[in-house]
Amino acid sequence: MADLTDDMLRDALSGLSLPDGSDLLASGRIVGMGIVGNRVNLSIQTTPAEAPSLAALRDAAEARLRGVPGITSAFVVLTAETPAPPRLDAPNPQPQSKADPLAQVRHVIAVASGKGGVGKSTTTVNLALGMAAQGLKVGILDADIHGPSLPTLLGLHGKPQAEGRKLRPMQAYGLRAMSMGVLVDSETAMVWRGPMVMSAITQLMADVEWGALDVLLVDMPPGTGDAQLALAQGTRLSGAVIVSTPQDLSLIDARRGIAMFRKVDVPILGIVENMAHFICPDCGSQHAIFGDGGARAEATRLGVPFLGAVPLTMELRAASDAGQPITARDPDGVLGAIYQQIARSILTGLSPERRALGPNP
Repeated sequence: MADLTDDMLRDALSGLSLPDGSDLLASGRIVGMGIVGNRVNLSIQTTPAEAPSLAALRDAAEARLRGVPGITSAFVVLTAETPAPPRLDAPNPQPQSKADPLAQVRHVIAVASGKGGVGKSTTTVNLALGMAAQGLKVGILDADIHGPSLPTLLGLHGKPQAEGRKLRPMQAYGLRAMSMGVLVDSETAMVWRGPMVMSAITQLMADVEWGALDVLLVDMPPGTGDAQLALAQGTRLSGAVIVSTPQDLSLIDARRGIAMFRKVDVPILGIVENMAHFICPDCGSQHAIFGDGGARAEATRLGVPFLGAVPLTMELRAASDAGQPITARDPDGVLGAIYQQIARSILTGLSPERRALGPNP
């Protein structure tokens, strides 16, 4: 059979319309079309806000392309740009013509886990409050586009206000915060592929007026894929904090996360052992339901600081669900003290120059 051509693909897409009724082919929205053997890749340009309305068009385009004789695989993405995939062997890129959107932020710290379900977002929020208790100006960027937790954990309501061409971060408990969860309806499923996710994360950094901050904590999405690499390589990270439970299954993914940051020369500030043990609300006894000391032992094995162990309590769960972080609700309690001590350890692990500076004016 004849080789596939762009004209054959365009014929297949003929007649498809955008939500406003305009013709897809005539719109100039097709910014990338690639043919490799019997496989086809196609990029349709859009914006994060518009993307949900184009999901049906994307699916229709894929179906039409798969119907072309000779095509065995068709992959259509919605993207605000056509980025090259990050490479593990590439150095951290330096900004060239564009101004650094986080120029007024002294330190950007990634909080990562390698997998979901280990309490990374809860840890991020309470560490931010622990740092704010040191008199620092702190912000949180929720980079988990598919499963944003920040609105629930901080009790955020309403939509962010515009300040010129940028959005003002939301405010809660003295923290500045931004999340995809405050930009879309809470029940909206973000059915986005990699390029759209990476574009949305970039906009959450560049299109938000973060202002002067001492620390911006980035609540990383789980995994070690394109989005995580884009953040690790494209952001001026001062270091990364790894959150894990003591369980071997969690530690396997924590190791992958540490390996990823090391490959792109991001310092590992340490490991937090979350859910170190469960404290029974009735008798006060401790139960190591996820194992005992696994994260501490792993930190020793990998040669990174062990930052501390956080128990799992009913109070912690209730405070998180209520949008009242435990470090804000009870800063002098056992858990509040633990988070504040871990926060101090993280700050101590930053550059000596940081420790010589006072809070950002």
